[in-house]
Amino acid sequence: MLLEVQNLKKTYGNRTVVDIPSLQINQGETVGLVGNNGAGKTTLFRMILDLIRPTEGRVLSNGEDVSKSDQWKSYTGSFIDEAFVIEYLTPEEYFDFIGQINHLSRATIQERLNKFKDVFHDEILNRGKYIRDLSKGNKNKVGIAGAMLINPQLLILDEPFANLDPSTQIRLKNLIRESRAQDVTMFISSHDLNHVTEVCDRIVILEKGLVVKDLATNQDTLKELESYFSA
Repeated sequence: MLLEVQNLKKTYGNRTVVDIPSLQINQGETVGLVGNNGAGKTTLFRMILDLIRPTEGRVLSNGEDVSKSDQWKSYTGSFIDEAFVIEYLTPEEYFDFIGQINHLSRATIQERLNKFKDVFHDEILNRGKYIRDLSKGNKNKVGIAGAMLINPQLLILDEPFANLDPSTQIRLKNLIRESRAQDVTMFISSHDLNHVTEVCDRIVILEKGLVVKDLATNQDTLKELESYFSA
């Protein structure tokens, strides 16, 4: 397995926001994470990425504790929110920065950005704008493209479909499917049940920090999710 959570707990004072005894994601799986606001999805992602430390337990990536090894960073791409992009750079400067720290040539960067042409809609590159001056949706596009630029083995995206227009959502789903075909492991949260059931092998439901369901997707999964959240 590529990613494993063991007895993971995060508390703030006497409030527990994440409490997951066990969660495993195998190499090549695409797993969707769904839950209402405050379920603990972003907190879980931040612990997986060692942005915050758990109160108890640990996260293993390729068998290594993420809090004790940097090895996982070389094969992990992620986008959680706007804080993941450098807003005083232009998109081109930002992609060059990511390329430099990952030892990618300018030619490789350009080649890999080509697949985002339809996602960018001619609104990102060569516009002379800083990232801070882009719309929220376009900032998200830059962040997602930056996360995927290194061709990661593990990709973590928090609400990647948020603030995107319908055509871009469809194109992003196609990019995710292409990554699935290339055996990339993905952990994706979304409030849109349709999107996650379309692109994910499994759906994990998080409620008040607890995993309450872990479903393999099939033709009935969307109905099951809608039934659960409408109850």
